[in-house]
Amino acid sequence: MSAPAVHPGPRVWHRFPLPLRLARFAFYLFAVAALVVSLRTIEIIPEFLYDAPEQMGDLFGRMWPPDAAYLEPTLTALVETLHIATLGTLLALVMAVPLALIGARNVTPSLALNLVAKFAFVASRSVNSLVWALLFVAVFGPGPLAGTLAIAFRSIGFTGKLLAESLEEAQRGPIEALTAAGAGRPAILNYGYWPQVKPAFWSIALFRWDINIRESAVLGLVGAGGIGVALDTALNLLYWDQVAVVLAVIFTVVVLAEVIVTFVRGRIL
Repeated sequence: MSAPAVHPGPRVWHRFPLPLRLARFAFYLFAVAALVVSLRTIEIIPEFLYDAPEQMGDLFGRMWPPDAAYLEPTLTALVETLHIATLGTLLALVMAVPLALIGARNVTPSLALNLVAKFAFVASRSVNSLVWALLFVAVFGPGPLAGTLAIAFRSIGFTGKLLAESLEEAQRGPIEALTAAGAGRPAILNYGYWPQVKPAFWSIALFRWDINIRESAVLGLVGAGGIGVALDTALNLLYWDQVAVVLAVIFTVVVLAEVIVTFVRGRIL
């Protein structure tokens, strides 16, 4: 007499294998632990949170109505901010393009030069624009020059790194064809790489200009010129109606810059 057949139980389907499930669980556990430690470290005082809505209402009450007479000096400072952002972006592109050519491994097959360019990218991105502004204010004194240089040196890492990655993603076919035809290095860069990276270049430049307008708006808080000077003056004097004017102008110009960048990208890309 044969033994009865043994039917296995229902199979349980898992989306991820066991090692990956354990890794995900460890990550979630670490994230929760980090959140708990952070909340205990920053020492949130509950008493300050209870009257926060009342304090916010009082602050907005002091801002209304905005001081219309402060609009003219605010717009003058805004023009300076736009100049800082634009000149800083152009200066950053001038310095970032050679570094991008050095950092792209397919353009410059030298590990030492690649590492030098990557170090410049990391150094630029690791220092905040306000810190750059403080450094240049200490060297050149307060004013828009310090703000322009701060924006430029902060932008080198962003634009250079993205442009170098675009160069590394260029198709090898046109490059090899130009090389086989005996084209020199300038011709290879101009006719082989540039047509492929041109859309990315303009997109990076426009995006960075948009970011620089926002960053240059606060550089005046450390004396680097622009509309931040008007904001800092109003804050120090506790003229909240003037603060409202400056904040409204900053918000408006940021929205307009986003619209302009979107329109231009749609036209040229």
